Amino acid sequence: MEEETYYSVRMRASRNAPHEQGGKHISGGERLITYSGIQEAVNGLLHKGFSHSRGTPDFMQIQLESVNEPIKTIRPLPITVHQTDTAEKGQAIARTLLQKAGIPPRMIEKAYQSIAEYGEARGAVLFDIRTGKRIDGRRERGVRVSRVDWPAHDFQKWAFEHNMPENSRIKEAHAIAAKVCAHPGIIAEVCWSDDPDYITGYVAAKKLGYQRITKMKNDGDECGCRIFFSDGITDTQSCIHFLEKQPVFIQREGNI
Repeated sequence: MEEETYYSVRMRASRNAPHEQGGKHISGGERLITYSGIQEAVNGLLHKGFSHSRGTPDFMQIQLESVNEPIKTIRPLPITVHQTDTAEKGQAIARTLLQKAGIPPRMIEKAYQSIAEYGEARGAVLFDIRTGKRIDGRRERGVRVSRVDWPAHDFQKWAFEHNMPENSRIKEAHAIAAKVCAHPGIIAEVCWSDDPDYITGYVAAKKLGYQRITKMKNDGDECGCRIFFSDGITDTQSCIHFLEKQPVFIQREGNI
């Protein structure tokens, strides 16, 4: 990386109260950017927060921090798309993929049985595949994957090569999945959005890449899910620190 200061610009938006006071989560987002790109990044995050299908926020926080640690470069995951016309079929595909990634079937079932409980978390749930228990200890907060971005020029090339739309939702989801899967203690991730008008989700794993599933819930459903399946061996706190604090760029090839 060049010796230039990067900044983490993060946004969170909610309605009726801040998140920690029980407000309804509306939107969130982040950019890793140099000084010259801060204004554009803030404007983009403002637009995202105020144009969300979950509603109009009455609380928004935008936070800027300088990034002093070296930024790690991670390659994007290989991508596969599964077309399906019902949420039931989509969830069946997800379960099959999780099993292929190395998650024991009984642990997949145990995680799915707790999804209603996990739905209270604003971030992801860290799930131990040895004990079948949630191990992050974050309650409503969950684990928020942060300090990750995919430079626009590189993402555009990737999208063209893979015949994917150049939209920010795919960019953000794939960037997060790539960072999560880069940690040696994470076996797989399953995710679908809490946005009522976005029904696509994915399973991601080192062994499988990014497996996009076109329908994992029904239209209008505001219940989302994000579970990280841990091997149960890696130190939990070091894993969470990597996911939340390690600066990461997604990059196809070469230098940023």
